[in-house]
Amino acid sequence: MKKIFLTIMTVGLVAACGTKKQDAGLSSGIDLNNLDTTMSPVEDFYQYACGGWMKNHPLDAEHSRYGSFDKLGEDNVEQLNGIIKDVAAKQNESGSNADKVATLYAIAMDSVKLQQQGAEPIQALMNEIAALKTRDQIVAELPTLHMQGVGAFFGLFNEAHPDNSKLQIAWLYQGGLGMGDRDYYLKDDEENSKFRSAYKEMMTQLFALSGYDKLVSLPADKLTNMVFALETRLAKSHFDKLENRDPYKTKHIMQVADVVKLAPAVKFKDYFAAMSLPSLQQLNVCQPQYITEVSKVLASENVETIKAYYAWKVVLMAAPYLSDDFVNARFEYYGRVRSGLEQNRPRWKRAVSTIEGTLGEVLGQLYCEKYFPKENKDRMVTLVENLRSALAVRIKNAEWMDSETKERALDKLAAVIVKIGYPDTWRDYSGLEIKDDSYFANIIRSNVFDMQYMLSKVDKPTNPQEWLMTPQTVNAYYNPTTNEICFPAGILQPPFFNVNADDAANYGAIGVVIGHELTHGFDDQGRQYDKDGNLADWWKESDAENFKKNAKVLADYFSAIKVLDDPETFANGEYTLGENIADNGGLHISFLAMQDAISKGQVSTEVLDGFTPEQRFFLAYATVWANNIRDKEIINRTINDVHALGRWRVNGTLPHITEFVETWNVKPGNAMYVAPENRVTLW
Repeated sequence: MKKIFLTIMTVGLVAACGTKKQDAGLSSGIDLNNLDTTMSPVEDFYQYACGGWMKNHPLDAEHSRYGSFDKLGEDNVEQLNGIIKDVAAKQNESGSNADKVATLYAIAMDSVKLQQQGAEPIQALMNEIAALKTRDQIVAELPTLHMQGVGAFFGLFNEAHPDNSKLQIAWLYQGGLGMGDRDYYLKDDEENSKFRSAYKEMMTQLFALSGYDKLVSLPADKLTNMVFALETRLAKSHFDKLENRDPYKTKHIMQVADVVKLAPAVKFKDYFAAMSLPSLQQLNVCQPQYITEVSKVLASENVETIKAYYAWKVVLMAAPYLSDDFVNARFEYYGRVRSGLEQNRPRWKRAVSTIEGTLGEVLGQLYCEKYFPKENKDRMVTLVENLRSALAVRIKNAEWMDSETKERALDKLAAVIVKIGYPDTWRDYSGLEIKDDSYFANIIRSNVFDMQYMLSKVDKPTNPQEWLMTPQTVNAYYNPTTNEICFPAGILQPPFFNVNADDAANYGAIGVVIGHELTHGFDDQGRQYDKDGNLADWWKESDAENFKKNAKVLADYFSAIKVLDDPETFANGEYTLGENIADNGGLHISFLAMQDAISKGQVSTEVLDGFTPEQRFFLAYATVWANNIRDKEIINRTINDVHALGRWRVNGTLPHITEFVETWNVKPGNAMYVAPENRVTLW
């Protein structure tokens, strides 16, 4: 569970905005078919800018949300599938990376073998758990499960030391809940009650399919009730979403001896030795009271209940890699009930996703060779520097900051590391064995391989060249502990950058995305880290208070937005605060960069397709977030996603941008109007 601020802003790039003189004959970059001109832009800009796109891209049975960047993701899956099929069609050297890709793809696609094997691939683990007799045996089983990727009770991973970002240390993090967020277990409302009932139905079905009920001579529904009660107990000790967003609340550097005292029943000294960390001295325990509760569970809970919980975690993790009855039971809850999906993704798409998760950089290298030429990487670097310069101007002109804090902010901005396209060094997969035995067996071997790789970094220097995403990923991130922004090759392609379009639209799309990522270094979380990635307060107290005051206005504004009428659901402005600050900053920064480009003759001042460059900027921004979404997915994302919904990244963000208000002549009384004194301007 990496502590990075991921964004789902997906964009494309062929050339860099502002690096060429304006060419004659360029298009406006605005597809008029995307518009809904029956709607006034000052009343509902999202509908005006995206209504046509939404009409032309209705949801299909496979998607709970489908938008511009989802389309790019689907295009990438098609490209990756083509690469995998090309590899599989060749005679590959045994044990080579290509052979591993081909073998894993073949076994993932062999539906006949998967149906024949049924629950057989998990039987060894089921028997192992059923055979546990004593409490000591149960405790000793925990690291065995963790090494295989079974998420029982808590997670162990490497991350930078909060006070010394140059050093990687071990972190313990709460976990172990099959439903995910604690609120699903604890909120007493009709919607969560439905989720709980459906979750227990899935659990009962999967227990019966696994055969574990017969091994321990307990009915599947009884096992379900035992496990659900245990997970509910664990949920009560979980930090909530907002507490987990506070890096100080999740910072508890402890010596191993003290962790042993904190949770004696876990026997952490033995646990760390079993996890190949026998010499571990210190670690960060993110939620100490939760780890204490785990210890109490291991010491006092009924042995058969803990065994059932272990078995459930195995079955739940294994279900996507077993026969169709397992896959379908899992989909019924996580797909249909939670997100409103009508059908699962086809087998070939799921196979591609598995290979991405297992051999990610092998695919990434092949992907970049075919789809991402080096010149694109060079041009992207230039664009980032244009946006970095614009943010520097914004910082210098910020009236709410003291000069001393400004200088430190500028130092941090100058130190931001930029990663574009793909890593300079590719990961070595020679130690991973892929065999034609069972799909699930390969997943276990991959999990062990990844866990060993991750834990090998503990108590070692931070590698500033490491990537936290594969190159083919349609995503981007800012990581505060390395003070870096990263744009994988997967998002740097059409349709989000149009080489044949005037750059006003490109600044509204790719430009805002770059500004968004840079702003993450100065949002409510990112600002708490210094230029070296250490958790340190570099703010003058009065400036910090000004920041918090402005940020609260934005949080309150979004929390008042009703995202669904039935059941009545409101946005969570505190949970999405970091992303909303980044959207606000990204728009301000990129608009300023566009104005600079206009002054240099790099952006046309002409009215194209009826729109000024300023109007094209905001239309392009809105188009990035065009999507159709199911009501269940609205609820799901409001609970679990740190990003505001697409509609509100437009209609909730733009009224705070004075340049938008002026460009579209928004007046008091219009739905898109926020009075100047109530607009939030941080970066």
